[in-house]
Amino acid sequence: MTDENKEFNERARADFSRARFKAFVNSIWSLIQGQPNQLLSYDEIKEKLRVGGPIYRGVQTVPVKQIVGSLNRYHQFDRAFLPTQTETAERWQRINRAFYNDISLPPVVLYQVGEVYFVVDGHHRVSVAREQGQIFIEAEVRECATRVNITPNIRIEDLEILSEKVGFIERTGIDEARPDANIKLTISDGFNRMLEHIAVHKYFMGIEQKRDISDEEAVADWYDKVYTPIVKVIRGSEILQDFPGHTEGDLYLWVLDHQHYLHETNGLALMPPEEAARDYVKAQKDVDEELE
Repeated sequence: MTDENKEFNERARADFSRARFKAFVNSIWSLIQGQPNQLLSYDEIKEKLRVGGPIYRGVQTVPVKQIVGSLNRYHQFDRAFLPTQTETAERWQRINRAFYNDISLPPVVLYQVGEVYFVVDGHHRVSVAREQGQIFIEAEVRECATRVNITPNIRIEDLEILSEKVGFIERTGIDEARPDANIKLTISDGFNRMLEHIAVHKYFMGIEQKRDISDEEAVADWYDKVYTPIVKVIRGSEILQDFPGHTEGDLYLWVLDHQHYLHETNGLALMPPEEAARDYVKAQKDVDEELE
């Protein structure tokens, strides 16, 4: 063995030890924060979000940081693709030595869902690439269809709400009726509450127009005349900045709660959506002033 090869072996062992230590620190930090740190499971994503495909898209250059999950090895690496088991040491170090020797490796194989990727083959290559600070990696990409966009900051705890969103889209067809609609929620069961709002809206549309209303009509009319006016008031007031971590959709639900609270406590007719939103914004500002 040449001196150079010995040096590369020593570097590879040192890199693996450092990667394992970083993985250990990450695991402790995740326990302290109470947040999951493992890779996402493709099978779980597929089940909850009813993902279709995959369709072969050829060899592409993929940003390493957008690789956030695995098909079947999500327990062997953490969310930063650091190795969590010493059993992977030999293979990890072999890939790492290839990096130092400037040896070209075959493309990894990835499934793409939205803006993120799941490793089918090449977990150690992704792990080494990320640890070595590599920005991009060559990959054979197979794209899987989804009705909701998934971004690299997705958390495991987001999956339940995203699953509800998929059900909402499938039942309403809002992505076809209003292609620009992108309702986001952080409130559990929020999309089911919106389905109830649409059902009530459809009922009163039928009474007002004295005819049967199709589901498609009701969804479009609800989005145009209830949801959108409230969101416009929310945006215009900039009140969302007072609720970090929440969305316009969350505030829409709170406005509707406020509207029904005023109706039940004061015995008055339901406010129009815009008026209810303005009243909610005013009430929140009054609370803020009292706290100052």
